[in-house]
Amino acid sequence: MRGDPVAHQQTTAASAAPSAGRGQQQGPGRPLRASDVIRKISQILGELLITAGVVLLLFVGWELWWTNVEADAKQTEAIKSFAQDFNGPLEPAAPDVSVDYGVPVVGTAPGYGGMIGIMYVPRFGADYTRPIIEGTDSGVLDTLGLGHYGSTSMPGAVGNFAVAGHRQTHGAVLDNIHTLVPGDKIYVQTADGYYTYVFRNNQIVLPERTDVLLPVPTQAGAAPQESILTMTSCNPRFGAQERIIAYSLLESWQPASAGPPSEIAAQVAQANGKG
Repeated sequence: MRGDPVAHQQTTAASAAPSAGRGQQQGPGRPLRASDVIRKISQILGELLITAGVVLLLFVGWELWWTNVEADAKQTEAIKSFAQDFNGPLEPAAPDVSVDYGVPVVGTAPGYGGMIGIMYVPRFGADYTRPIIEGTDSGVLDTLGLGHYGSTSMPGAVGNFAVAGHRQTHGAVLDNIHTLVPGDKIYVQTADGYYTYVFRNNQIVLPERTDVLLPVPTQAGAAPQESILTMTSCNPRFGAQERIIAYSLLESWQPASAGPPSEIAAQVAQANGKG
């Protein structure tokens, strides 16, 4: 075999083949070209952008959906707790009977996190039943519903009863505040009775405009003559660059013993587990 020229040629060709192709392979020692580096960076950036997009979508879902689910559950618990302690008939008084119940009874503000009552706004839907809680920090507004500004009056009092609430997240308790029209009624139920406010107008202001919380909104030093309900929320609906303010005036009140106003009787019964 050693003298066979064919075998010798095959052996020589076989040993030479790898050398011929070595210049076309990307061995471990071959320097990366600029195009390879750009391609690799593009792949990494693409993966990072996809990951960031997924995280962003999850965050938006959490903000716009899950925070509402959690807040709704907490608010339902608060309403049930209030209903258990509420004393008064759930049927409205006869519609043809008009009674003057005199000066509204004004309750004492509870401590932070305490429940003042329930708000009903027919314009916001037949199922709009939201608790009103003392305090306006995130501990209240992010879970418990409408928060009462402690520096303002209580329901029924002469002056400014002011509350705040989120629009798109954490229960979205004032999501439809912009749909109110003059003449719409807003009902506040407390342990003492029912206070009927009538919407008057709204106003768009900058966040630093705290004068909307004065006894006479925006009028420093003025002595209040009316009982006002002021509702505040962020504006626009998906932003917080401004504040939308809704003003209403107290039209009437009736004690708990008189039963609820007929327009919200079904909601009051439902809140008390009778609907």
